[in-house]
Amino acid sequence: MSETYITKVHEGQRPDAPTLVLLHGTGGDENQFFNLGRQLLPQAQIVAIRGDVSEGGALRYFRRTGEGVYDMEDLALRTKKMARFIEGLKADGPVVGLGYSNGANILASVMMTHPDLIDAGVLMHPLIPWSPEPAQALAGRRVLITAGRRDPICPAERTQALGDWFGAQGADTEIVWHEGGHEIVQDELTAIAGFLGEYPDG
Repeated sequence: MSETYITKVHEGQRPDAPTLVLLHGTGGDENQFFNLGRQLLPQAQIVAIRGDVSEGGALRYFRRTGEGVYDMEDLALRTKKMARFIEGLKADGPVVGLGYSNGANILASVMMTHPDLIDAGVLMHPLIPWSPEPAQALAGRRVLITAGRRDPICPAERTQALGDWFGAQGADTEIVWHEGGHEIVQDELTAIAGFLGEYPDG
């Protein structure tokens, strides 16, 4: 397994600018959220990461054996790789992660196992089908989860359980729902813009 990723990068406009790490969904690539990231935090360092696992030609960040059935050994290995990569960015300002679907899942896994690495995470339609270990170092971190109440891939009760878990660790956690499924809607983007507005150039 390679120790690096293919990325698309926009340099930050000042040394203490946030670093925004963008993680696409299954079948996406580093371009999926790049322009959105630049719109949301125009002065940030943007690092969009291409998944290095192929599922029938669709790019992902870790293997699975079926819908919602993860290869947990592979997930553990690739979570460590992602954490090392993010740590290697050596950001001077806050590190913010934004991931959708599979990208949200790897981001959540990094936050669970390396809770001091990500200052704030935007998890769009995540699915965490296991019970994470406690991670009290998440206290004071910020988490925004966006989800559809009728998402056939990410059941609402799983989403709520994930939000409850982050809250129990002391993270400042918010869930924003829409009435649809796995698609991204404008209300989510509005909520994300407000969440990122806490940062200097948001």
